[in-house]
Amino acid sequence: MANIAAIVGRPNVGKSTLFNRLTESRKAIVDAESGVTRDRHYGKSEWNGLEFSVIDTGGYVKGSDDVFEGEIRKQVTLAIDEASVILFVLDVAEGITEDDKVVANILRKSKKKVFVVSNKVDNFVRQGMSGEFYALGLGDPYNISAISGSGTGELLDDVVKAMDADIKEEVIDIPKFAIVGRPNVGKSSFINALLGKERNIVTPIAGTTRDSVNTRYTAFGHDFLLIDTAGIRKKSKVEEDLEFYSVMRSIRAIEDCDVVLLLIDAQLGLEAQDINIFHLAESNRKGVVIVVNKWDLIEKNTNSTKEYEEKIREKLAPFRDVPIVFTSTLTKQRVLKAIETAEKVNENRTKVIKTRHLNDVMLPIVENQPPAAIKGKHVKIKFINQLPTHAPTFAFYCNLPQYVTEAYIRFLENRMRAEFDFTGVPIQIFMRKK
Repeated sequence: MANIAAIVGRPNVGKSTLFNRLTESRKAIVDAESGVTRDRHYGKSEWNGLEFSVIDTGGYVKGSDDVFEGEIRKQVTLAIDEASVILFVLDVAEGITEDDKVVANILRKSKKKVFVVSNKVDNFVRQGMSGEFYALGLGDPYNISAISGSGTGELLDDVVKAMDADIKEEVIDIPKFAIVGRPNVGKSSFINALLGKERNIVTPIAGTTRDSVNTRYTAFGHDFLLIDTAGIRKKSKVEEDLEFYSVMRSIRAIEDCDVVLLLIDAQLGLEAQDINIFHLAESNRKGVVIVVNKWDLIEKNTNSTKEYEEKIREKLAPFRDVPIVFTSTLTKQRVLKAIETAEKVNENRTKVIKTRHLNDVMLPIVENQPPAAIKGKHVKIKFINQLPTHAPTFAFYCNLPQYVTEAYIRFLENRMRAEFDFTGVPIQIFMRKK
């Protein structure tokens, strides 16, 4: 089960600065203007050996006529829905505002573990000022300065303890496939076609799917866990920001799976949101199968499948080595083929290549086409081995790793894909000093 920490609070309290501190990145925009963080930002953090995801939400402002603020409010509510723990950030210099009280009321109802984070505590006087936050009824405040990092260690110690306790699921050693995609591409229909029963309620309203459900599938000689986003969504919730919703859903499903089946609508093609979800899977080193659903609605000619595939691969470049399956959940066409493809991708992802075989195949290729000399320096690659990671990762040992270009690493990756078949799987190559 994926662990997710959501950073919430009204605008301009330092949420993005805390996000940058936790993920050691500059992904979120930091600005003094209210509500600058327009999109959620997603990153990875690690503390005391536990890796978890961090989501930076926009601010929350009550009673504003600005639609933009209203959207942020909805997205904060959704982030609370999805998170394992909540980091509620407050500004010690400003104390409790009306907007803070509104956020606190939502958090008290959420039944999630909430950490009250008193930010901007950068001197001794301000340490005493954070006592005001006890009045919110959400527990002891943690004094931090997101800019300098002071106090964040103690906060993270307790955050990861809460997360450890959160993981109690029995681990079954079978492949886990996640069905993800934008709202209304046919995810529930795909599950129903596979299971042969209306386990999910299917309606034409985008976003009727609400909760993540795991189903074990053991028919026709297959045995895997299906992670889907099945369930009923209240009509009052349909107005929520569905793009954000589908990404939130995808984050949890992708982190919990081995292979992602990314469903896209044949009539709409691969859209920006699909590409976001694809890159989310790639950055988490998961296997990927693109499933083009509703293919029965497309007028086809002899080359239509090939042309459609090529358009998808162009948009996914440089990671083009992805299987694409055309399905119709209405006629159940190729639904099982999509699953069989996911199983093959999972085999590729867990493949271990013997060191001797790896060197026998790749060293002659390197010798035949070595890295270009830079400043008169010649790179000599002497040895290769596969690292013991959860996705294919290889170390190439050489005399001058710093002179190996990205283009050459891409060349090595393409040759490894051709020689060893890593279709559907992101692979990593590291250059190391011999």
